[in-house]
Amino acid sequence: MALEITGTLISKLAVQTGNSARGEWQKQEFVIETADNFPKKVCLNVWGPEKVSELSGYREGEVLKISFNAESREFNQRWYTDLRAWKIERTDQSSNDTGYSAPGNTSFPSTSASDTDSDTGEDDLPF
Repeated sequence: MALEITGTLISKLAVQTGNSARGEWQKQEFVIETADNFPKKVCLNVWGPEKVSELSGYREGEVLKISFNAESREFNQRWYTDLRAWKIERTDQSSNDTGYSAPGNTSFPSTSASDTDSDTGEDDLPF
């Protein structure tokens, strides 16, 4: 299952290494925070020396678009979910390329002298 998520890189965890039947391996986890109305923190990972090296080129605070696969496995009657990134790209922070948009207009209308009764100092409100 291939998915995409966009968010700000907030943390890179330490590189993990080990040996398996197929040889040495490297893994690094990292955390991003989404930019939607209710921001979520998501922990993803990269595997292999090439991907770990690629991740080292990104700085905390950068907005990234990540393509990843999600997979869950069971071990001792517990389920573990792995979000493995296979493509990481920088996004243009000045544009709204985060995949999220704020609902409605958040700016407030300006008031002018014609909005109030400047002679009496009172406004048009009934109370």
